Amino acid sequence: MKILVTNWQDRENPLAGGAELHLHEIFERLAARGHEVTLLCGGWPGCAPRVTLGGMDVQRVGTRQSFALMVFAHWRRHLAGQAFDVIVEDINKAPLYTPLWGSGTPIVACVPHLFGATVFQELPWPLAAAVWLSERPLPYAYRDVAFEAISESTADDLVDRGIPRDHVRVIYPGVSAEAFTPAAGTRAPVPTFAYVGRLKRYKGVDIVMRAFAQLAHPTAVLEIAGAGDYRPALEALVHTLDLTGRVRFLGFVSESEKLALLRRSWAVALASPKEGWGLTNVEAAACATPVVASNSPGIRESVLDGQTGFLVPHGDVDALAAAMGRLAGSRELVESMGLRAREFSQSFTWDNAATETEAHLRAVAR
Repeated sequence: MKILVTNWQDRENPLAGGAELHLHEIFERLAARGHEVTLLCGGWPGCAPRVTLGGMDVQRVGTRQSFALMVFAHWRRHLAGQAFDVIVEDINKAPLYTPLWGSGTPIVACVPHLFGATVFQELPWPLAAAVWLSERPLPYAYRDVAFEAISESTADDLVDRGIPRDHVRVIYPGVSAEAFTPAAGTRAPVPTFAYVGRLKRYKGVDIVMRAFAQLAHPTAVLEIAGAGDYRPALEALVHTLDLTGRVRFLGFVSESEKLALLRRSWAVALASPKEGWGLTNVEAAACATPVVASNSPGIRESVLDGQTGFLVPHGDVDALAAAMGRLAGSRELVESMGLRAREFSQSFTWDNAATETEAHLRAVAR
């Protein structure tokens, strides 16, 4: 097939995250299988306007702020005449409304998750309102479009917004089980908890910190890996909670550093109100590390409560602290849950996700 993929970013973008990883893991595999894949995305100051990544022709237009304004003109000038079999719009920020300019080409909308009202927890209200409003016309502009959701929670969200359920196919992401593995002797000697992800207000890192502050384990450590504009507020909270020396900000970490962190942690903590899936949770599981997390949409599908970790009501600091305390108080529980977590993670592979996506795209293209 000749496939055009649209996304706001590619995996080399400094702001790339889980959605970009998901895209590249799948479509680089499809490129390796002989499909012709073009990725149309935004760029950043100083980036190359066109590169090849994993066999994909990546064309960068504008920046994070201007991409949506420039994507149609680039399509019309450079791509509209290339007879693509299918267009895949990765809706991981504001929709690009490809059905309005895709020249009749079959379209698949891939949705990690939609912000909904949670965007008001992160952005100033004028920007938040703009994002919220951009999602409202989805059931009308995309009424004849096939959807691919990365979790049942995202599928339910789409149905609640007016997308027919039979238009939505759920294809779970994978995990690189060969890269994320447990390693004997790497678990930290003291209770160590980790957060891995962007430092944004809506991610609930402050909830994790407040729960950690309640632990009756003076040697316990919380390591926070990631970058974002919420870091100064979190650093101030460290001092307010008297956690200096026990909370470590690691900043942006490489893949090897992330692997080492997941292996040495006693648990990974995630307290956001909504996720598409919870990729880091499954990466932790592949390293035989349990997860303590909010029982939120998306997240609840990447953690088996009581087996691979614990799920607690979102925003309940006391419940999160209690779950963290159970693991901090029992190395044996950490190891037994870790074994079950590793087994659970092996049911998710990128090869399977790519194969299911390939079949879905073929069906839509026909």
